[in-house]
Amino acid sequence: MQRQGLYKICVSLITPNIEDMHSRKKLPVIVGGTNYYIESLLWRVLVDTGENEESGKGGGASNRKAELEKLGGAELHKRLAEVDPKMAAMLHPNDARKIARSLQVHEETGVPHSCWLEEQRGQEGGGGLGGPLRFPDPCIFWLHADMEALDKRLDARVDEMLSLGLIEELGDFHARYNQERVQDSSQDYQHGIFQSIGFKEFHEYLTTPETSTQQEKDALRDKGIEALKIATRRYARKQNKWVRNRFLKRPGDHVPAVYGLDVTDVSRWEETVLTPALQILDSLRKGEQPAVEPIRVEGAEQRNKRSRYTCDLCDKVIIGDLEWTAHLKSKKHHYHVRKRKKPDLASDQPQGLQGTPSPPSSTVECLSQDSSTTVVPGSGEASPESAQVTRPTVNEVPVTL
Repeated sequence: MQRQGLYKICVSLITPNIEDMHSRKKLPVIVGGTNYYIESLLWRVLVDTGENEESGKGGGASNRKAELEKLGGAELHKRLAEVDPKMAAMLHPNDARKIARSLQVHEETGVPHSCWLEEQRGQEGGGGLGGPLRFPDPCIFWLHADMEALDKRLDARVDEMLSLGLIEELGDFHARYNQERVQDSSQDYQHGIFQSIGFKEFHEYLTTPETSTQQEKDALRDKGIEALKIATRRYARKQNKWVRNRFLKRPGDHVPAVYGLDVTDVSRWEETVLTPALQILDSLRKGEQPAVEPIRVEGAEQRNKRSRYTCDLCDKVIIGDLEWTAHLKSKKHHYHVRKRKKPDLASDQPQGLQGTPSPPSSTVECLSQDSSTTVVPGSGEASPESAQVTRPTVNEVPVTL
């Protein structure tokens, strides 16, 4: 709820300014921010539960969500299934954060979270991922780079932060706000500022006993630095994935054009970023077709349905058609399939008889809102009686510029 509340405040503060600029025939340009923030600004995707400012100041909403999360995913999912079975079917039992959010929406409004989302998506211009656009005819500039070049740039950024005193700053913050929590075993790296990249990665270093040698301290410091670089690179890939899934593959007709600008070589900024961006904006303002084509995605109309599957062989719950397809092709799943075949082969075939082993009798059952599909383990294909159910490809959709 902390993140939801923060984005609601930001959006409520910025939208009047955008509307004012539009009334004066000025072009608003929103730069930076997380992808979640940009999406919340472009589309009506935030659920308004009627929170008032007083509850936000007291931290009651965020505290309540934290209390719920402590119950654990299994208990939370059980409670959600009782009050909002549709939402429970779309959320993984281990996703305590999202389940707690849905329970909180129901507690605050008396209305199931799934009903709020259905109402939002049912608005004119709404779609599978949320409500309609807030403003007409927006466009998105996606500044992307070759991943190898980006990784080097991110590592250099971490090195620069270290040279500017990151370790000292973390030590001071830890002494002020986290040391007592650690001593009481009540530290929490899942909420608030403590979940930020760059803090939990240095937990071992910051909590090193005073009796430790300098060599041991240096080793933990280097370990934290490497963890910080890995987490930063991982977050960059997550942001790229978000752009592809929430912007490029967004279903429906009311989706802004996304123009790709290559920032691999920043020395060519004017040539590869500034000049093309200004040309695109100039063409759009004149009602003309830009010389640069927006990014097109093959199969963007295919949406990853959040169906619920259970794999008995792997004792695992899977949410999402693409995730299910990937699981059926995974090494872990095939390992369990082979493991199951061995006892079946030993018990079913007569001694000394050589032949082709029969497929295992067990099946993996799909429990979906839309359909129930039975799949032969290891085959990755639906059985004949459910052949009409189509599965999206698990391969990443190619992006062409």
